Amino acid sequence: MTKYGVGQPVRRDEDPRLLTGRGRFTDDVTPRDTLYGYVLRSPHAHAEIVKIDTTEAARLPGISAIYTKADLDADNIGTFPGPPPFFAALTRPDGSPLAYPPQHALTGDRVRHVGDPVAFVVAATAEQARDAGERVVVDYRALPAITDTARAMEPGAPQLWPDVPNNYLFRAELGDKAAVEQAFSRAAHIAKVDLVNQRLVQNAMEPRGAIGRYETETDTLEVYTCNQNRHLLRDWLAGAFFKCPKDRVRVLVDDVGGGFGYKTHPYHEQVLVMFAARRLRRPVKWTSDRSEGFLSDLHGRDNVTHAELALAADGRILALRVETVAGIGAYSCSAGVAIPTQVGPQIQTGVYDVPAAHVEVKCVVTNTTPVGPYRGAGRPEAVYIMERLVDVAAADLGMDATELRRRNLIKPDQMPYRNAMGITYDSGDFATNMDMVMKLADWRGFPARRKSAAERGKLAGIGLTFYLETTAGNPTESAQVELNDDRVIVRVGTQPMGQGHDTSFKQIIAAELGIDFESVVIDTHSSDNLPSGGGSHGSRTSHIGSVASLNAGRKMIEKAKLIAGELMEASAADIEYDDGIFRVVGTDKRIGLFDLARRAGTAKLPTELAGAIAGDDTHTREAWSFPNGCHVCEVEVDPDTGRVQVVGYSAVDDVGRPINPLLIEGQVHGGVAQGVGQALLERTVYDASSGQLVTASFMDYTMPRADDLPLLALVLNVVPCTTNPLGVKGAGEAGALAAPPTVVAAVCDALKARGVRHLDMPLTAELVWRALGNDVSRAA
Repeated sequence: MTKYGVGQPVRRDEDPRLLTGRGRFTDDVTPRDTLYGYVLRSPHAHAEIVKIDTTEAARLPGISAIYTKADLDADNIGTFPGPPPFFAALTRPDGSPLAYPPQHALTGDRVRHVGDPVAFVVAATAEQARDAGERVVVDYRALPAITDTARAMEPGAPQLWPDVPNNYLFRAELGDKAAVEQAFSRAAHIAKVDLVNQRLVQNAMEPRGAIGRYETETDTLEVYTCNQNRHLLRDWLAGAFFKCPKDRVRVLVDDVGGGFGYKTHPYHEQVLVMFAARRLRRPVKWTSDRSEGFLSDLHGRDNVTHAELALAADGRILALRVETVAGIGAYSCSAGVAIPTQVGPQIQTGVYDVPAAHVEVKCVVTNTTPVGPYRGAGRPEAVYIMERLVDVAAADLGMDATELRRRNLIKPDQMPYRNAMGITYDSGDFATNMDMVMKLADWRGFPARRKSAAERGKLAGIGLTFYLETTAGNPTESAQVELNDDRVIVRVGTQPMGQGHDTSFKQIIAAELGIDFESVVIDTHSSDNLPSGGGSHGSRTSHIGSVASLNAGRKMIEKAKLIAGELMEASAADIEYDDGIFRVVGTDKRIGLFDLARRAGTAKLPTELAGAIAGDDTHTREAWSFPNGCHVCEVEVDPDTGRVQVVGYSAVDDVGRPINPLLIEGQVHGGVAQGVGQALLERTVYDASSGQLVTASFMDYTMPRADDLPLLALVLNVVPCTTNPLGVKGAGEAGALAAPPTVVAAVCDALKARGVRHLDMPLTAELVWRALGNDVSRAA
């Protein structure tokens, strides 16, 4: 038996189970009498559906049913959730009301991207369902498609929706435009850069899946799925799709093999398996394969940006101006429009003291898979814009980029600091982050390493960038802590998906109650375990979910003190609790926590003390927290091939008070790997003429591997958050925010002698080779 407290680097409690094949993921579950579903998807990027003929397919062996949109309409199945609350206040540029294109679980009249679901086949086996799906005859009338975000609003571009002219969904503006224009008018220098934050496929280790069940006796729908927010999914399924009380829908989630944001949203298949299960009175299971995931999982990023920075003659930043076109795909998920228009722009000025800023975002629809949250969700895009601008400005001014950054950093004595977008940072020591990471990366020793690389025929480069993010999402979380005879059960509305939540929550509760780590059990399995929950996204778990759990634990102890008073015949005011023991002050009377639970089960207690010994808490955060840090990347470029090798990576992160430094290190490692993948390798490519997804498998979509990364040097700069009792800030997205601009800065530094100022991601070997002045025709 062991005791682990907050701040200790405890190894993940989940790992032995997961690493020995004892995890329980969605595809591991197959209820008795399960049927299997197959989704027939559109092969066209844009087409009218003239007719769907299921006659031949329905005659095949093992087929239970084939459903189309008409069947969903007959059962009054609704559409995907509508716009987020802020959307209603926005208008088109001409002032007219915004349209919000509807998305159905099955498409009936027109498909708008390759992979749009058209029919759902249910059979005795997955193979029979797939075979029948291939026999469904769909008569399409192909239409022109547009997949390029930058060209979506051009005159003559194919139109996706009749009530979205020019594919221009809406515009959002943040900041003070007049102040920015005034600052630019008196600037000594204006730095400009055009950027593409490319579309990405999220590719979690576990593909999506769903199992629908229907309980006839209680008229309850159930879905077992991999999802990041079981309570919100329950509410969406009940309210938007099945139009029933939410207590008639149950969402079950066990292990989730990665989420990264795209598993927060409801999906067609979750609705379809539940619908089919109710129709057929049998469980229905669907599991995505990897190719299907490329077409149907929410993608990430897809921003095209022009940005400008106004500077005084001494390098002081005067103002920032950003214009972005954000592609949201063929349909808009709720977060799809909030990410580029609200979440990212809030921290657009980053760690810098920028007096004025203005951000304009235009959201457009294209014949592509819808875009949703992806690790960082808007904040990596904002960080990338600001950090690339600072690097370009430094080059324009002939200044050292680190000096330009230092000159414009927000100082600790300016905290709390209200940025130009109206957001208040509570804490941060950005200059110290920079000092620490430069020492960690041996910045002063780089010239010697550059010289050594040159002797080996390589071009060496080094880059340093900052990041600052705001945690985001649901501001409220619920938790319950219940005492049983031999354990404490913590029920919380967050959802683990690889971060180590079980370990960190156990540390918090074990430390608070003074009990053994192994005596704490975490329950995040069912939407029935709590009335509500906020899920896990936007790095919100530690500073909202952890506080709710801590508060619930304290409330449980308060009730237990009343029971201890009854059992030991003392006033509750005379009961003190410490290290797992209740004592009557001034006496030798005492009782252990679990002994109390066992005795309470048989004792005759007052009515108000009967029942579970539990504490409940619903915590709403006082303010968002602001994780931040400074990273350094060192690269070597082979001028003959253009290949970029990351030879060093150092990071200093301020995530507030660390609950578990080992878990934080793992989160930063994963985020950096994803960020390096975006910077050097990953890109989603559609064929411009047909709208087909070209990078539709791992044969063409390049993921980062272990040998693409060096050993990472990581250190924490602990600056506690001042707006929550644990002092935590969040750590889930740090690496994904910092790595892209840091890697790009390092590569551009390696190529600056060849006149390279900026390159768009991904910095593939071919792109770098061409930037070095090479040409395919000459090389041939």
